[in-house]
Amino acid sequence: MTQIAPYGSWQSPIGAELLVAASVRLSEPQICSDYYYWVEGRPQQKGRSVIVRKPIAGGPAEDLIAAPYSARSSCHEYGGASYCVAPGQVFFVNAADQRIYQVCAGEPRPISPEGEFRYGDLHYDPGHQRLLAVREDHRAKNRGEASEERNELVAVYPDGRVTVLASGADFYSNPSLSPDGKQLSWLCWRHPHMPWDASSCYIAELDAQGLPQNSRCIAGFDLHGTEESVFQPQFGPDGQLYFVSDRSDWWNLYRFNPNTQISESLCPMAAEFATPQWVFGMSCYGFLNDDTLLCCYTREGRWQLAELELTSGQLKHIDSPYDDISMIVCAAGRALLFAANSEVASSLCQYQQGQLKALRHSSEQTIEPAYIARPQALSFSSGEELAHGFYYAPCNPDYSAPAGELPPLIVLCHGGPTGATETALNIKIQFWTSRGFAVLDVNYRGSTGYGRPYRDSLKRQWGIKDVQDVCAGAQYLVDQGLADPARLAIKGGSAGGYTVLAALAFENTFAAGASHYGIGDLETLARDTHKFESRYLDSMIGPYPEDKALYQARSPIHSVEQLNCPVIFFQGLDDKVVPPNQAETMVAALKDKGLPVAYVPFAGEGHGFRGAEAIVTALEGELYFYSRIFGFAAPAVAAVTIANMENH
Repeated sequence: MTQIAPYGSWQSPIGAELLVAASVRLSEPQICSDYYYWVEGRPQQKGRSVIVRKPIAGGPAEDLIAAPYSARSSCHEYGGASYCVAPGQVFFVNAADQRIYQVCAGEPRPISPEGEFRYGDLHYDPGHQRLLAVREDHRAKNRGEASEERNELVAVYPDGRVTVLASGADFYSNPSLSPDGKQLSWLCWRHPHMPWDASSCYIAELDAQGLPQNSRCIAGFDLHGTEESVFQPQFGPDGQLYFVSDRSDWWNLYRFNPNTQISESLCPMAAEFATPQWVFGMSCYGFLNDDTLLCCYTREGRWQLAELELTSGQLKHIDSPYDDISMIVCAAGRALLFAANSEVASSLCQYQQGQLKALRHSSEQTIEPAYIARPQALSFSSGEELAHGFYYAPCNPDYSAPAGELPPLIVLCHGGPTGATETALNIKIQFWTSRGFAVLDVNYRGSTGYGRPYRDSLKRQWGIKDVQDVCAGAQYLVDQGLADPARLAIKGGSAGGYTVLAALAFENTFAAGASHYGIGDLETLARDTHKFESRYLDSMIGPYPEDKALYQARSPIHSVEQLNCPVIFFQGLDDKVVPPNQAETMVAALKDKGLPVAYVPFAGEGHGFRGAEAIVTALEGELYFYSRIFGFAAPAVAAVTIANMENH
């Protein structure tokens, strides 16, 4: 029998523990010989990343590294491509010391030298029996001899030798070998560009010692001097180099013809065959055979799977129940990829002969479909432009709200800000909707998946257009009678946390906010953040310190007097991307102003929470916070201390 209870107070079978109980974070699929490989991030083991393999022919999966080893790179801080596989051996970057280890039999053996180095984007070179990798060298910076780390493309040999293959650019990624092992390709980019703004693709011949000769740029910024983002250069079975470029304002597939020195578009369309390169190893296509490429692309926020016939250029859509697809890798007629939809969390799937089969689910927990809110795509006016997002209505078959009551709304701000939200089953969203909250997940201007002009529309406008969009989205739902105008909340992490604080400081739309490792002081971020993002704000705000006044004007910490609603902050104390002083400064200012404010720090956590305790506490603590602020009875959840609550 349906019970009548206020929105927000509904009991739900979707608890915070579902995020960690029998759940893992799946990443980095690979295929080698007779095995599938992938990485599992395990919250119950404090986020330890474990390399797992499973026989292609069938049989149980097995862990390849035991505690305390953890396969996670910190190169560029965000890492990625932290391991690679060769017949009979595996190489991985160990999280604790960032050295590369070799696993053949028995205990892993370090092969990279000790020192202040970080490695990422590992690839095996069978012809020279070595690893190709990106190395981040911290020695000169730590000695005070340089302002930042040095990044290079290197070869690492099992005997510990390291040879530099390419240097001079600020960043490198995507080393790729031709099938005959005679050519090497890579990406690089330079300050102040991010890889999704302007990058360059190089190709070179390898001599007998494996050193690159006659390197030349074949696509991107260094070739034309224009802002072109190149993604995932990869040699095909035909020996030609394939890549994705946004030169048409859409990330589309191209092939470089070495005879004509011209790159041709393989399947021009208003869709994105790439995502912003925040981590190493991202992959949106692979080669099933000599004439067939398996790819994924997104239009209007939803991903599709397709086969592209390279001879005819025909794109064949693959019917599947999934609309969130990523990380395609192929070998010998089969592929691995991650797939999800609004009812199924991310799963590792095998693709073969047009059929998808799930091999591993990120969560073994099942949720009754009746409790799952489905995403509804919507577009709404913001200023004189359109913004996009996904709306989730309150959904719980056991409850109804009192007549006339409207639900509280949580507006979600994704990170980046260059990024996008997803339609995959998100337990964090279902946690809220099953308790009687409405949720709006916004792809504000600057998000990816809608073409380069939409992505570029946030340049020099961060803190303005994204704030306009989240406020306009909330008001749109209020106008549609779908949200209570007095109970609008906003939450986000990292760059999304900045949008939260900016919206609360510069607008009066929201009655509460939650910042997860968010940014309060843009100047501090510009001065203190890591190399990868150290010039990111040049495009989002303006050059620093030339535009110092603009940084101050858009920093919420300098406009606390305009902030007039409660806020809760969650912060990892080991965060190197957004240091804890960002949150702590904002908390102190809000306390001094007498506003209700809560601060929940997590020792041992960095940028994004990996441990089970932090994940559960953050979600339940936020629910408790809203229950106190919006005045409904919350189920038994972790309480947090709220300063100045007596003033509310």
